[in-house]
Amino acid sequence: MKPNIRKIGIILKKQDSRVQSILKDIIPWLQSRGIEVFLDRGSADQLPPGARIDSAEEVVKQVDVVAVFGGDGTLLYAARLVGGTGVPLMGINLGSLGFLTEVKLDEMREAFELLLSDQYQLEERVLLNVEVIRNGQNAAQYLALNDAVINKGTLARIMELEVSVNSQPVLFTRADGLIISTPTGSTAYSLSAGGPILYPTLEAFIIAPICPHTLTNRPVVIPDKDTVGVCLHRGTDAMLTVDGQVGMPLLPRDRLKIHRAGSTLRLVLPYGKTFFKLLREKLRWG
Repeated sequence: MKPNIRKIGIILKKQDSRVQSILKDIIPWLQSRGIEVFLDRGSADQLPPGARIDSAEEVVKQVDVVAVFGGDGTLLYAARLVGGTGVPLMGINLGSLGFLTEVKLDEMREAFELLLSDQYQLEERVLLNVEVIRNGQNAAQYLALNDAVINKGTLARIMELEVSVNSQPVLFTRADGLIISTPTGSTAYSLSAGGPILYPTLEAFIIAPICPHTLTNRPVVIPDKDTVGVCLHRGTDAMLTVDGQVGMPLLPRDRLKIHRAGSTLRLVLPYGKTFFKLLREKLRWG
């Protein structure tokens, strides 16, 4: 069900020279339409008067929708803040590629008009739950919209990784790393590693080795109801990175348990925006 939009939170790409002038334009415009605007305290030096200021974590708890001004990285940050709250995100692209932040800056007012007049779509995106198990104990847990990546740090040494699905062995690979991607993340790191493009609402995950030593180790697509297990058998300076933003160093014998999260992320798509239109534009398919 679509929420009745009366309160809008704004999350910003930090240190972007355009942000202050954008907010000076859009905040009074929203307020003139009876919308209460909430902004995070970390951006207070960029804000015009009249908006409510709080921590980013508290902002997402108080609003009907969050508008994200930035690139895909800013939206991934916002997605972790929103987590399982069900608050929809609308991405306004200040970056370059922008598969997640679909609204262009010159479309911003039109997108808000459609949002306030209930002329928009809500699209559910699957999230990954990523658990790190060390010495039989849960050492860390993360939520991912795009992917969980095991890769090398500064030392260029091949890792040995054992991958299973539902406890059934899939492959033992010597590679630079491994990507477990959602359909949303199929156009991110997985694509660079030779993985397929998945329609973003498909119920599937991609397992994609990074530069495998055995060339027959190819990306595999599995149902998203399955659980992926990964064991690091050998590897120096290995890292787990989630959505390219958070993570931790891994040690030999660490295990990862990766499965579909119990919640989804909801993205606001103004009418007329389609995935194939986005692919043609961003990948220059003509």
